Amino acid sequence: MEIKEKKPLEKVCIICAKGNLEDVYAALVMANGAVMEGIETNVFFTFFGLEGITKKSMNHLHTATTGNPAMKMPGGIPFPTMLGGLPGVESAVSSMMRKQMEELGMPPVDEFLEMITAGGGSIYACKLAVDMFKLTKDDFSDEVKDIITIGEFYELCDGDRTQIIFT
Repeated sequence: MEIKEKKPLEKVCIICAKGNLEDVYAALVMANGAVMEGIETNVFFTFFGLEGITKKSMNHLHTATTGNPAMKMPGGIPFPTMLGGLPGVESAVSSMMRKQMEELGMPPVDEFLEMITAGGGSIYACKLAVDMFKLTKDDFSDEVKDIITIGEFYELCDGDRTQIIFT
């Protein structure tokens, strides 16, 4: 009988490339969970994911109301994609999502970032995307450790027992 040695995860590297509420929060929840488990955690925000660490936008993220087949209306009725394009619908849905997250005790993005870095996690912005959107370090949360290339991020992800997660 073969005995498999359990090798616990030592490091997670999370890449957030989308700037909608659900994708940014998915990255933050996973990062915070990893930090709480004592796992080394690096989070890399790239392209539209930069919205999640940009001071002006990070606490005002929206939910994608079109192209989201999993979205349901109250009562579990599928959310028609065409409805998502109507004026005010995205804002109302986003507001409802934020309210429900608040009721569950989920912190706003800026507090989530503070929790992750206070626990030892590191937050990075993608140099290519930062240059493309003409942003600077001053545009980002103070919790952003550095602006780095994807090559530098991969260097942070080396080693056994490392997982790279893309949201």
